[in-house]
Amino acid sequence: MPYPPPSRIPAGTRRRSLLASAAGAALLAGCSGGSQDSGTTGGSPSVAEKARARAARDSAGLVERYDAVLAAFPGLAEHLAPLRAEVLRHTEAFGGVRRTTKKASPTTPPSPSASASAPADEKDALTGLADAERALSDSRTAALLEVPGELARLMASVAAAGAVHAYLLTEGAR
Repeated sequence: MPYPPPSRIPAGTRRRSLLASAAGAALLAGCSGGSQDSGTTGGSPSVAEKARARAARDSAGLVERYDAVLAAFPGLAEHLAPLRAEVLRHTEAFGGVRRTTKKASPTTPPSPSASASAPADEKDALTGLADAERALSDSRTAALLEVPGELARLMASVAAAGAVHAYLLTEGAR
């Protein structure tokens, strides 16, 4: 019985696999180098500090929107409480100050970040919150290229959570 001809593929690591591995390693190394740069420039607030403060303010504004909806529609408390708690943790993660858990009263004027008109029903309220979560998630995703490593990772994580919140709020409105 004749032996089959030898394979044309040499044993061992192929050049294409090696190049792909090297490219992947370079990408990973590039993504993890952000913790060393402080981002400060001669006494003025850095881009990272400004982005972190803006993200904390945006999350705090979103908490206020949740509070306004909860004040108008107390029946949504069971559905919205876990999402509001997450947004509050996002505020803290960005360095925002944790305020006491305060529900907005119906006579409290809405904050500038809250919607201009009160929603007519629960479905509109949930849709408004979903839109706010989605817009903030999109804004944070767009800002990722402007901030250093660790803050970019935090913003990406919070943006993803916001997108999930928008989905859950939309599903809850059905």
